[in-house]
Amino acid sequence: MIPSYIANPLIGDVIGILGVLVIVIAYILMQIDRIDPKGFYFSLWNTLGAIMILVSLLYAWNLASFVMEVIWFSLSLFGTIKGWNKR
Repeated sequence: MIPSYIANPLIGDVIGILGVLVIVIAYILMQIDRIDPKGFYFSLWNTLGAIMILVSLLYAWNLASFVMEVIWFSLSLFGTIKGWNKR
């Protein structure tokens, strides 16, 4: 049985919102030319943000969001690996 403090839907919301913030910050940094959109860190931030949003969907399921985040995660992970190999 999952402890109530872990099963609390607020935890899922916080994790999901932090994931959105991570992705938005990466996008802002890319727009102001602080990180390379084809670079390792941009993809890494997007991968981490997608993971956090996917975790939040365990608390409040939404199929469309799940499909979007799996695609976002897959593309970001590909970019992260590609960026890592360039280093």
